[in-house]
Amino acid sequence: MSNAPAAPTSALNLFSLKGRRALVTGGHMGLGITMARALADAGADVALASRTLDACRASAAALATATGAKTAAFKVDVASADDVARLAADVDRDFGPIDILINNAGIPETMAAIKFMDLDPSAWDPYIDVNLYGVLNCSKAVVDGMCERGWGRVITISSGAGVVGLNIGVSLYAAGKGGAIAFMRHLALETARKGVTANSLALGLMHKERVDRTVTGAMEKQIPVGRLGTGLDIGYLCAYVASKEASWMTGQTININGGSVTS
Repeated sequence: MSNAPAAPTSALNLFSLKGRRALVTGGHMGLGITMARALADAGADVALASRTLDACRASAAALATATGAKTAAFKVDVASADDVARLAADVDRDFGPIDILINNAGIPETMAAIKFMDLDPSAWDPYIDVNLYGVLNCSKAVVDGMCERGWGRVITISSGAGVVGLNIGVSLYAAGKGGAIAFMRHLALETARKGVTANSLALGLMHKERVDRTVTGAMEKQIPVGRLGTGLDIGYLCAYVASKEASWMTGQTININGGSVTS
């Protein structure tokens, strides 16, 4: 059976996610909740997951009120395979099978701008655990079901740091992000004939990003479009990549950065 998208009957049908269920990790605040709002506005029901359950519940309730979407909140540490397996069982039972996974969790609690030569090996694990193992764990939890049902979208929120070298002290963060990008390319080819796409979004500097502005201030001034990215910039792209209209896009690393990196 062909996975080619059917022609929409009107422009209003474009990029509709009606009837789809999405899971957004790191979804209780910032970029996560903004992406969740874009998915809900496109018609998806959205489950939020993070390490902070109370905040996640509050965000899910606010999202439901604002959009009318079905929402749910779950607690998870994406770096723990056991915790993610429990999450998958809870989501499937209480919310339903996941069609769209947004791997958004990515900032370890210990995040700091420290050059590799000054970083003790004992501090390496959190960067790799959340940015690489977190993506592996969450993807593993949902991709089999997506393939069985013949439709799915895995979208990993990465960073320009995983694509190009930067001399700002984020080498371990970049290693995790770059590893996840490589994984997504291979996952895409394994699932391409099963109606499941896998793509990465490599973000540039974002508004209110948890990075020391003394480190990135000079970079901000050089962004060609003249501003930082916003959650809506990313959310709208997520809604497209998650849609049926994006069925021919898979295995890609999409740079979204105001022109800072071009390819």
